[in-house]
Amino acid sequence: MMLDGPRFGPRTAPVRHLVVLCHGLGADGQDLIDLGPHWATALPHAAFVAPDAPEPCDLGPYGRQWFSLGDRSPARRLAGVTQAAAALDPFIDAELARHGLPGDAYALMGFSQGAMTALFCGLRRTVPPRGILAFSGALIAPETLPARADAPPVFLTHGTDDAVVPVGSTRAAESALRARGVAVEALYRSGLEHGIDDVGLSSAALFLQRVFDGS
Repeated sequence: MMLDGPRFGPRTAPVRHLVVLCHGLGADGQDLIDLGPHWATALPHAAFVAPDAPEPCDLGPYGRQWFSLGDRSPARRLAGVTQAAAALDPFIDAELARHGLPGDAYALMGFSQGAMTALFCGLRRTVPPRGILAFSGALIAPETLPARADAPPVFLTHGTDDAVVPVGSTRAAESALRARGVAVEALYRSGLEHGIDDVGLSSAALFLQRVFDGS
């Protein structure tokens, strides 16, 4: 079944880029689609889409999940995020085709489990995104990350007081990505818990402007 979710934009026609927003565990696309109007000031020609994750959340009575956390072993997390990427991949391709955009005219953003999915998927796609933005996430199975000369730049941000996904997860991701030659911009927000703040949003908007380079 193809993913679907809420959409916003572009603020100014025609569509020139696509930004795919991947929500966290137990949420759905509505949780992030309001980032579209926020970032549309920086990217007026962007179309934003926030797909609902493919599975109902198995840890609560509502919301969606990209993969189950019932078993948090490394092997199960890798299997889960691999399956999530297999669902996200064709959705990205279909959205690019729907807007008549070239294969690289997109960026991926994710929060928490969505950030894990965006990093895993975006760093492995045949045509990489212009950039990946990961808020309060982690890099799953960094040892499986392929070495590639065309790896997209990555924006990482995390609150230092996050009790849900510890900030050490993003620090480890930063180290692993830099070791593989990936261009990384990292922002650590002192006192921020598991969430997104205005500084992170503004820094992400500037990152998106740079990766799309005025196109």
